[in-house]
Amino acid sequence: MIDSTDLTRRSTILIVDDEPANIALLERLLKREGFERLLSTTDPREALRLFQANAVDLVLLDLMMPDLDGFALLETFARLIPPNSYLPILVLTADATLPARRRALSLGAKDFLTKPFDAVEALLRIFNLLETRILTLELAKHGLAPPRSERPRLD
Repeated sequence: MIDSTDLTRRSTILIVDDEPANIALLERLLKREGFERLLSTTDPREALRLFQANAVDLVLLDLMMPDLDGFALLETFARLIPPNSYLPILVLTADATLPARRRALSLGAKDFLTKPFDAVEALLRIFNLLETRILTLELAKHGLAPPRSERPRLD
């Protein structure tokens, strides 16, 4: 029997950050933990194509990027993620303001970390989000999809 850690490490992770150093750091951390299916881009406009062309299990997303910010990507991803499915997005950003956190979470982010982040905490959050994704997919195989949640509106 395959344990959940092995399944988690087989997940496909999309990393979107305009800073190559941030992508390199995340890729190093994830590869050290045994993740091999990593997609990344420093161009947020490329993120949408990667998202649509691959069976992504987790998105690691920066908010402050040129041309297309993380908020716009969150809105687009939300339209592409089928109802009653769970595809986690972890926001990793230097913007620690309460409005940014609230907006990201209201647009579908499942978790939020402020840069510079603690590597161990980031890995633990990544594993938690992926384990939830795997369990949700397993439930769906048995016709037990989770209910669609309605997020509070930000006014």
